[in-house]
Amino acid sequence: MAAIAIYWGLACGALSAQAAGPAPISIASGVQYQFLAHWDAARLNEILQVEAPKFSGIAVKHTAAVNGVNLYRVTYASVIPELNNKPTMASGLIAIPDTGAKVFPMVSYQHGTVYGKQEVPSYPEQSPETALMIAQFAGQGYVVIGADYFGLGDSTEPEGYMVKASHQQACYDMLMASRAVLSSMRLDTGKLFLAGWSQGGFVTMAFLEKLEAAHIKVAAAATASAPVDVFVALNGFLSFPRKNDASWVNSLFILSAFSFENYYRVPGLARSIIADKYYDVALKAYERKPFDPAQIPTNLHLLIKPAYFDPQFFAESAYGRLVARTEAYRWVFKSPVRNYYGEADEAISTGLGKLAMRYQRAMGQGNPKVEAISTGATTHRGTFAEAVPRWKTWFDSLSTE
Repeated sequence: MAAIAIYWGLACGALSAQAAGPAPISIASGVQYQFLAHWDAARLNEILQVEAPKFSGIAVKHTAAVNGVNLYRVTYASVIPELNNKPTMASGLIAIPDTGAKVFPMVSYQHGTVYGKQEVPSYPEQSPETALMIAQFAGQGYVVIGADYFGLGDSTEPEGYMVKASHQQACYDMLMASRAVLSSMRLDTGKLFLAGWSQGGFVTMAFLEKLEAAHIKVAAAATASAPVDVFVALNGFLSFPRKNDASWVNSLFILSAFSFENYYRVPGLARSIIADKYYDVALKAYERKPFDPAQIPTNLHLLIKPAYFDPQFFAESAYGRLVARTEAYRWVFKSPVRNYYGEADEAISTGLGKLAMRYQRAMGQGNPKVEAISTGATTHRGTFAEAVPRWKTWFDSLSTE
């Protein structure tokens, strides 16, 4: 679930200096877009060959970028479903290949957990995962888009971590805004693909659910390390911990506890979960205020109140009931899906990685639309690194059908 394994977002090097762009351009329905930078093919290949291996810790062979890319930040109107469709503004990224073509396949990339407010797609120089997607996909002729979830990027809302309907809405409205921007440029897109890692894997599946319900065609969806059932994921950390569980899983409880309190309007929810001794520093972490990460224990038995280690109490608690609703696999898939999982992933167990496939195939003769695929003995970041070129190969094979 944590896209940045550096604990609580301790600074990682920016990928490139962001060029100061011209003033934003306004189009219909409150959508604005602003040019950020042009990354040429040499820059993109540096990301593939140098920066991505440094980020993931493993060397993976990528197909080289063959064209440059123009990057734009998009701001657009949206609503918060959990707050009676409260109006809000959100931000995201469009990366457009500079090939001179007029029609492109599109990949909507859903980002993973971040600890810095701007470690998101619309600030690509601060988001190594987004940079890799730009280099691998936009550098070979795909338009790449990515929503910054509510509370991140340029949003003024509190963060809505793993708040399902808000994630769906942010991504849906980003897709509509992106299509409006492209139309204003006299550009168009062909097939739509979805991809996401970690938290973004969950969001990808939730977004697919919303798009299928709206009868919007998705050519394929692919994930890496997707926690498709957050109740399963958190129960594992509380009741069935593994020797390789990541030290940063404490952040998953903190971010979700405060987000659920804010978005589902449950006053005192976070205080009921987090030990009194650590509540104030946890709140600072959630609100992105200065704090000392060493003050937050990595031992969940210190951070979380003892009652939550009783599975029945957790399931019946207000927090547990909200967590149990946070799933993204319990509908009948219509689109082809591939869920990649790592066998040494410190955040996502192999059982969780296979869960969507097992659920779909448990129906009668089985729904064959989803396949769970191992990337071998890969870590959380390594699973992402291994999955991205496989996503590309698969999407390429479907683009020409």
